[in-house]
Amino acid sequence: MSIKFSDLGISSPLQKGLQDLEISEPTFIQKKAIPVVLHQKEDLVALAKTGTGKTAAFGLPLLDLIDIKKNHVQVVILAPTRELGQQIHSNLVDYAAHLSTVSIASLCGGIPIKPQMERLKTPTQIVVATPGRLLDLVGRQAIQLNKVSYLVLDEADEMVSNFQQELETIVKEIPKKRRTLLFTATLSGAVKQLVQNYMSKHLVQIEDHTEGSVNLGIEHHYTVVTPIEKLDVLMHFLSSRVGQRGLIFCKTKAAVNKLGKNLAINKFSSGLIHGSLTQGIRDRIMGQFREGHIDILVATDLAARGIDVKEISYVVHYHLPDTYDTYVHRSGRTARAGAKGFSWAIIQEEELVDIPHFEQELDLTFTALKKGDAKSMEENKGLLWAKKIFKTKPNHEISPSFRAQIGTVFHHLTKEELIDKLLADYVMNSKSVLTEKASVKKRKKR
Repeated sequence: MSIKFSDLGISSPLQKGLQDLEISEPTFIQKKAIPVVLHQKEDLVALAKTGTGKTAAFGLPLLDLIDIKKNHVQVVILAPTRELGQQIHSNLVDYAAHLSTVSIASLCGGIPIKPQMERLKTPTQIVVATPGRLLDLVGRQAIQLNKVSYLVLDEADEMVSNFQQELETIVKEIPKKRRTLLFTATLSGAVKQLVQNYMSKHLVQIEDHTEGSVNLGIEHHYTVVTPIEKLDVLMHFLSSRVGQRGLIFCKTKAAVNKLGKNLAINKFSSGLIHGSLTQGIRDRIMGQFREGHIDILVATDLAARGIDVKEISYVVHYHLPDTYDTYVHRSGRTARAGAKGFSWAIIQEEELVDIPHFEQELDLTFTALKKGDAKSMEENKGLLWAKKIFKTKPNHEISPSFRAQIGTVFHHLTKEELIDKLLADYVMNSKSVLTEKASVKKRKKR
């Protein structure tokens, strides 16, 4: 017999909100966490991978625990990125669609602060915030945290890595007699220290998928390439995944920009996101990705948090991450809501020694994938060349007389003959480029 949200003690208005969202059965982490938050008094540490329904696990019971007679801030939910904060806020608003008496505010950085200050002049019971913006508002005396009953730290492993000082300051503003709910994908040493410093000794710890910290619905693969092959191997893969949505992660902003430019040149439906872009641009690109207007998002690890898109078919690690935690969060963007996922690392020979370490640390298995043979790779390059020509917009600044002269040259050719000649020219130029590259390589060796 399957467990329902009503069995966990969730109120009827919230059940109606879940029905509107077509959410009928709780996930594993929700089954474990909701009764603890709702019916017990202890602090909670929940170890759960991304995509398991953590927001509902803490959001639903907290919405039911709000004292609607009190208009002060009762719950503070901290998220490491604006994208994740906005996603949590949106989810809570959806859950509370039939709870008109609960007021929820989003206080995230990257956008003007004055509208948020105006928002806080009205009664607010739950705030979802990024640490820096919350401290800014506290400093401006726009928000009081001295009556907070619940503190939620979502993606705590990321929080402790980047916002240690901010967390310490925020915790000092919140009463000691509070409940702290900590959700994390990995239980690193820094997170354990966070638990020791800020949480009660008497706490409840729950864990989702004790077999490993990585989503069990994800297949993990790698392909060994030479540096010169890397882009072509990726393009070959993407050509086989046209119409599917995916994420490609790079280590640096420069690498994101370079790869994004190459995808655009080859007419892939893509966008890019990293920390140097303005918040407005990031929001626009993220919106396009969420709504399906672009299929591929190239990103730094900034974007590994806060992307909650159910239909991400694959994640590509164009560069292996520096930490195991980062791999967990990158890969966790696929296989959401019970779906299957595909995680693929494109590595060089010297990185092959790292794969067993990832396997051992994360308790998973990688499968080696062979790169395409020389013929299929070359044909894919030709296909991309043809698509680029097909999608090229006509240049209306070309003079009619010149256009007419070109038309006369091709006038007697059939469509098939023109294609044959274009292909022959493409192959000849490709060989010339390869010959030139080989000559440059030889000269460098000398």
